[in-house]
Amino acid sequence: MTLRIRFCKYGILKFIGHLDVMRYFQKAVRRAGLDVAYSRGYSPHQLMSFASPLGVGLTSDAEYLDVELHSCDSPEIMTERLNAVMAEGIRVSACRILPETPPNTRRENAMSAVAAADYLVSLKDGYQTGLENQEWKDKFRDFMAAKTISVLKKSKSGDKETDIRPMIYEYAFPGSDAYPDSCMERYQNGLTVFLRTAAGSTQNLKPELVIEAFSESAELSFDRFAWQIHRLQIYRRSALTQRFEALIP
Repeated sequence: MTLRIRFCKYGILKFIGHLDVMRYFQKAVRRAGLDVAYSRGYSPHQLMSFASPLGVGLTSDAEYLDVELHSCDSPEIMTERLNAVMAEGIRVSACRILPETPPNTRRENAMSAVAAADYLVSLKDGYQTGLENQEWKDKFRDFMAAKTISVLKKSKSGDKETDIRPMIYEYAFPGSDAYPDSCMERYQNGLTVFLRTAAGSTQNLKPELVIEAFSESAELSFDRFAWQIHRLQIYRRSALTQRFEALIP
């Protein structure tokens, strides 16, 4: 059986990378005494799959991983068992037992399911954009009104000019109905923008690339360390409705 786990990553642990998070959960699963399944062969390892690796320095309300188990308690008990062995900076917010897949059907794991993600992008205190907040927002709205936004997107095969506008599904500023609530760290300058962008193996757009492209178009300097990225949610696309659905509702 497959247990899907949703967890938050915050505080000082935002500075550990994806491989360390993976090793952290391997140890946490053992400490919690879960009946985890292992691969076969000379060097067996726990069967787990993360939805979308989170970059170093980013925080999140909703990261996901799937763990294969031989047996399982209720989702509520599994959440309690995992949180009992967690260190500060990572907290399990929900667990869900995934339904069994029919015979001869490929199971959709957390990684292959990803289609979009929500982010809050905030200017850290002590940094400046060169504009007043309202002027920055007005210019950003003009930027988003463009039909195309061409950037040089880096890939394994080299740099490629790409139109990223179709990969930006939504944006909003505080005060609008589309702007979500979050437990992310707040900054006194108040400059934050909500972005929903494409994510996954087919299309993937990092929110910092959006801010960089905007800064270039507005002739503003861009410092990637000036912006805090906080992931709010990861989505799959429903095969029936084609709408975005959270990996754990």
